[in-house]
Amino acid sequence: MRSTQQFSITLPNEMADLVKSKVAAGEYATESEVIRDGLRTLLARDRAVESWLREEVAPAAAALKADPGRALSVDQVRDHLTGKRQRRGAGKA
Repeated sequence: MRSTQQFSITLPNEMADLVKSKVAAGEYATESEVIRDGLRTLLARDRAVESWLREEVAPAAAALKADPGRALSVDQVRDHLTGKRQRRGAGKA
């Protein structure tokens, strides 16, 4: 039994050119390797997002539901973000 499947795909010209250039530069041996690597990267990103949702977002939402008083007002969030932006800007000067 085969462990691979053949696909025919259509890419925008700039993506097709990128795939070809990766092979031409020797970064990959074939166009299929470029696509497989892209799909592995997409899968890793999806897993990271799922993990973040499960491990951070869901517990935070549950904690907020259990104690709504923990929530910040819009003004508190805005002030916090403004302060972060100012500190970051001061560090670049």
